[in-house]
Amino acid sequence: MAKRSKAYLAAAEKIDSTTLYSPLEAIRLAKETATVKYDATVEVAFRLSVDPRKADQMVRGTVNLPNGTGKTAKVIVFANAAKAEEARAAGADEVGGDELIEKVAGGYTDFDAAVATPDLMGKVGRLGKVLGPRGLMPNPKTGTVTMDVTKAVSDIKGGKIEFRVDKHANLHFIIGKSSFSEAQLLENYAAALEEVLRLKPSSAKGRYISKATMTTTMGPGIPLDQSKTTKIVEELSA
Repeated sequence: MAKRSKAYLAAAEKIDSTTLYSPLEAIRLAKETATVKYDATVEVAFRLSVDPRKADQMVRGTVNLPNGTGKTAKVIVFANAAKAEEARAAGADEVGGDELIEKVAGGYTDFDAAVATPDLMGKVGRLGKVLGPRGLMPNPKTGTVTMDVTKAVSDIKGGKIEFRVDKHANLHFIIGKSSFSEAQLLENYAAALEEVLRLKPSSAKGRYISKATMTTTMGPGIPLDQSKTTKIVEELSA
């Protein structure tokens, strides 16, 4: 077991591991227990009652966070000619066809999202071993295989996040930074939760979200009661 820092242990003491905190309580604790000196990322993890090995229980989607992620994502675009120019104009960090595909095939993964035009997916598909494990493979279902590269780049730069259940049925997503206000973090969390719930497979049995935890970069996990979100968002907006 890794040795924990004094700051981490002090933060962990403020959290009761036997209590399920409402989202607002969890956000307050997350902001209070962020142990790093920089602006920590606030994340949420769900354990889902699904079997990811079954195609009809693969939970995967995207959501535009109302208040962004607090970070400008680095986006690459596989495109040629006019679409490449559109991608550059939209703010893509790197754009290219065969040469960019070769660069990624060689191990280049210093980016947060990849977009591709449909005509290049035959070649981009061969990058599965590099991009697949990192969740970076362009996919039509998440809007990253598209001719509308301008919208795809703008959405991602503006706070669009992608989530996908892993082989252990866990789902992770970012809801912002510890410097965000409570309301901003709660709005982002509620938007992401709404989309996760919307994507519940009809074949999933039992309680869909069996466990939820909120955490900050290098900070302790905060047990989360995800069932209380709607009421608190209403209270905040009242």
